[in-house]
Amino acid sequence: MANSPEGRLSVSMVEVADGQEAAFLTIAREFSVIMAKKNYGRTDIVRDESTANMFYAVRHWASASAAEACHADAEVGALTSRLYRIAKVTHLVNGVRRASAAGPLADDRRTRGSESDRRSGFDRRRADLGRPTGERRKGDRRLGPRRLRGRTGGIDLIAAARRARENADARFSNFKVGAALEAVDGSVIAGCNVENATYGLTICAERVAMFKAISEGHRAFTRIAIVADTPTPTPPCGACRQILWEFGGNLEVVLANLMREEARHQLKTLLPLPFDGRLLR
Repeated sequence: MANSPEGRLSVSMVEVADGQEAAFLTIAREFSVIMAKKNYGRTDIVRDESTANMFYAVRHWASASAAEACHADAEVGALTSRLYRIAKVTHLVNGVRRASAAGPLADDRRTRGSESDRRSGFDRRRADLGRPTGERRKGDRRLGPRRLRGRTGGIDLIAAARRARENADARFSNFKVGAALEAVDGSVIAGCNVENATYGLTICAERVAMFKAISEGHRAFTRIAIVADTPTPTPPCGACRQILWEFGGNLEVVLANLMREEARHQLKTLLPLPFDGRLLR
């Protein structure tokens, strides 16, 4: 894939904070200059005309090695730090992936669990891989990779879930749900419920978000927000709790409606006796 034109294309959605559009465009211009000057490739910035302060960053890599060099570039790292202070970035297309320890570098360096950990249900964040209790670290949680440690402000995960809810296809129940899953690198992957005339094929928003995240290469997560238009919190169903545990471990679960946050739980309290890979050994 890395040697084909399609394999060298990466796309990210950038949601810029209010009042920071000029700063973002300045960063984008500086990044374009570095890309061209150092022969990494080129980048295009496309404005989403339907949503204020939303842009798409399209990177056309010269090669897999150029992408790797760009990710290791100190100038690029400084620009990335500035970007993450004023914008939320969601990776949509990852055109250059690491095939092996010496292979092409993944576009956003997502953390991956080992194959033996795939079904463990443990918290898979970078410093906790394979913890026997499935518990999160105490203190300094949800910081993820180093590039997020100096970031000001937080990710509005509930807002992302509310936006996702608007896309729900709930033609039979009229009960729309949105979910937004946060990966350790700060990426936000959203999902909505999609219903089917064969009711058993209906899929919940939480599972849509998780399956999208897995398909895009994410393997480590910190929390998920779930939004429904109800006066009381709407927790994930049993099937979703199992899937979230299977791939996310002891996530933080944030429940909200269209007006406010209602509750927070650790997944282990919602699924106290989970079935996972430890029982298959």
